[in-house]
Amino acid sequence: MIMSGSLPATARGRATRKALLVAAESVFGETRYGAAAITEITRRAGVAQGTFYVYFPNKKAIFLELVSHLGSELRATLTSAVTGAPDRLTREELGLRAFLAFVGDHRNLYRIVRQAEFIDEGAYRAYYERFAEGYRAGLAEAVQAGEVADVSLEALSYALMGISDFIGMRWVLWEEQGGVPEDVIAAVLHLLRHGLGPVP
Repeated sequence: MIMSGSLPATARGRATRKALLVAAESVFGETRYGAAAITEITRRAGVAQGTFYVYFPNKKAIFLELVSHLGSELRATLTSAVTGAPDRLTREELGLRAFLAFVGDHRNLYRIVRQAEFIDEGAYRAYYERFAEGYRAGLAEAVQAGEVADVSLEALSYALMGISDFIGMRWVLWEEQGGVPEDVIAAVLHLLRHGLGPVP
């Protein structure tokens, strides 16, 4: 049996495993974890129910793998988006836009991650801690470059993550269509550049 943390050796196996994760994203996002059924995941993935157990031992295993997978995909998306940015503020803007686009493509992300708190608190915390770790590293570089104040980078990391999280919830998850208005992006950038005070 292939453990959930390892990838299948064949391209076909990797494709099947990915199809199961894509199906699980829809099922767990639309249905509470307790009511989600493996049979529905396999139906949407287009595979036999027995095939599921080749890749995952149970429902909890695929759920936890999904949380980790979505986090990895999002972090890779953000890294790609900000690579080559000339300064920290530009990185923040590009990262915010990339995050909002990702949420638009994965509208079940919020529901899945929030369920994780009650299914496996360690996995839930790890999801955010991995983001914070990368954020701290980037902010530390910005401190060295004189672009960011030398204050608690842990606090800054979670504060900035919270901004993106709630902007995405309000203007992507709660909206049926359309992108995030540019004045919303401008408000966030104003906050990052000037704080809460008016422009001097």
